[in-house]
Amino acid sequence: MISIIIPVLNEESSILKLLHHLQEYAQEANSLEVIVVDGGSTDATVQLVADYALLQNKCVVKVVSSEKGRGKQMHYGSTIATGEFLYFLHADSCPPSNYDAHITKAVKDGNPAGCFRMKFKSRHPWLIIIGWFTRFSWKAGRGGDQSQYITRELYDQIGGYNTEIPIYEDYDLITRLYERDQYYVIPKWLTTSARRYHDKGVFSLQWFYIQIYWKKYRGASIDEIYQYYLIKCS
Repeated sequence: MISIIIPVLNEESSILKLLHHLQEYAQEANSLEVIVVDGGSTDATVQLVADYALLQNKCVVKVVSSEKGRGKQMHYGSTIATGEFLYFLHADSCPPSNYDAHITKAVKDGNPAGCFRMKFKSRHPWLIIIGWFTRFSWKAGRGGDQSQYITRELYDQIGGYNTEIPIYEDYDLITRLYERDQYYVIPKWLTTSARRYHDKGVFSLQWFYIQIYWKKYRGASIDEIYQYYLIKCS
């Protein structure tokens, strides 16, 4: 079984579309467990998922609550997941057709952790370029929007998501996997929303991410980076 763990906070506009997508595009939907982990939504997200879980009869769908914070939510989801493989997915990202089979094959081929290539739901030239570069294996091209699969065994070995850091929990986990040389990019395309880029401005947000990467490279603490994030991009 693959346990799909989706952290949410006020995602009423997108969560049902994602749940439909996960069932429609899976090769074996009845072998999936979907765990939606809510961090305190004030909209209809939780009720929508709960109603959906009662109406469908393919994969198991659960909605649970945890402390707010994507790292905390994803790790909490992992503690109640029953699958041999964990698949962490953002609410605005849609994996490719037969994604479950691709993940299973990657693991059987000796790749216990990794992600998909990613392209944005946008025709902006710069976002097309960014997506194109996700086909390469370098760590700088990785991020949570690409989703993250990992075997339960390996997740437990490396300690899972760090629930103490308020930002870039995905990159922290990915860094530990790269240090072990255990990361694989499945050559299939996931699509993700470009909403944040268009809200903030494509080049403005990209420059912000470059600054963050440079600060991390120069040794800035996670608290310093978080304060910068709150000022520039909250």
